[in-house]
Amino acid sequence: MSVENLTKEDAIKKIKDLVKASDICMFTTSLDKLPLNARPMSSQHTDDEGNIWFFSDKTSDKNIEIQKDNRVQLFYVNNSGYEYLSVYGTAEISRDKEKIEEYWSTMVKAWFPEGKEDPNLTLIKVKPEDAYYWDTKNNKLVSLIKIMASVVTGKTSDDGVEGELKV
Repeated sequence: MSVENLTKEDAIKKIKDLVKASDICMFTTSLDKLPLNARPMSSQHTDDEGNIWFFSDKTSDKNIEIQKDNRVQLFYVNNSGYEYLSVYGTAEISRDKEKIEEYWSTMVKAWFPEGKEDPNLTLIKVKPEDAYYWDTKNNKLVSLIKIMASVVTGKTSDDGVEGELKV
């Protein structure tokens, strides 16, 4: 596996691409104690600074935990593309009306039946401080063919790439 560390715009583009391809992450809070508190969350948007946005209920455990300790870890998996992303960062809870309007979708209404004016509706912005990715250079079919060829020939065919993402 080769290493390709990315910075600034390239890192942000990689984060955007991997978050979009995966959508759902394991959103982990209370990083200072075991067991970690992790739950699946759907990302709403990744902005041009690389911040990842989520909708959340202000009374949820995650919001309460973020108020105590804003350090979070996000884990994304895109099984169809053999892509993985780990993001460590700080979370901020917001009621920014413009962002709520911008990121709102009808799917969000399933969790917030009162819509954009729901009193429990908040946004969580995760600002990446450290991120790492693992990726294949080829699509899933090509990767599977290469794996099968490796099994038959006995030669390693690792065509992956990994690296740090510095926003």
